[in-house]
Amino acid sequence: MNHERGKFISLEGGEGAGKSTLLAGLRACIERHGVDLVLTREPGGTELGEAVRAIVLDPARRNMAAETELLLMFASRAQLVREVIEPALAAGRWVLCDRFTDASYAYQGGGRGQPAERIAALEQWATGGLAPDITLLLDLPVATGRARAAGRGDADRIEVEADAFFERVRSAYRARAAAHPGRFRLIDANGSPADVLRAAEEAIAHLFGAAP
Repeated sequence: MNHERGKFISLEGGEGAGKSTLLAGLRACIERHGVDLVLTREPGGTELGEAVRAIVLDPARRNMAAETELLLMFASRAQLVREVIEPALAAGRWVLCDRFTDASYAYQGGGRGQPAERIAALEQWATGGLAPDITLLLDLPVATGRARAAGRGDADRIEVEADAFFERVRSAYRARAAAHPGRFRLIDANGSPADVLRAAEEAIAHLFGAAP
C-alpha cells in the first residue's frame, strides 16, 4: 500500500516560550482531524537520544566544549531521523517535534558561536537535509521568557546561561525565520495560551487540505 508522505511540524522557541503548553494543544488539534500523530523531542526521542540529552543538559558538565555540544545534538538528531521521523513520515504519519535543526542554528550557532556553514554541513550529513514542512517559532522577549521559566525547578546546563546568550539565540531564531519565510511562522508568545494555540492552529490549517 502506498502511503502519502506524512507532514513534519517542528516547534521552536527560547526558554519559557510556552512550547510544552502549545504542544499539548496542537496534538489535540491534529488528532481531532483524524491524523495519526507521532510526538517527539530534541535532543532525545529515542533511547539513545535521551541518553545524549541527559549528558548535554547535565549542569555538572560545565566544561563541555561548544564543538562537543554541537556534535552531540546532531548525534541525537541522526538517530531520531532514522529511528522515528523518517519511518513515520514514510508510513503517512505526521510528526510533531519539540525542536529540530533550527535549534542548533540558534543555540549552538547564535548562542555558542559555531559557524553556520559547519552546522549546515552536519545537517546534510546527519539528517540528509530533512526539513520540516512548517516550523512554528514562539517568539517573546528574553526577560519575559526567563521570568516564566524561573519557577520550573532546577535549571539545566543551558538554562543557566546569561541573558546575553539567550539574546543571541533569539536573534538567530529570528534570522532563520526571515531567511526561510516559506517554512517559518512567527508566533507572538506574549499572548495567552489560548491566543498562542489559535495562532498556531491557523498557521498549520493549510496542511490538512480540504479538512475538516
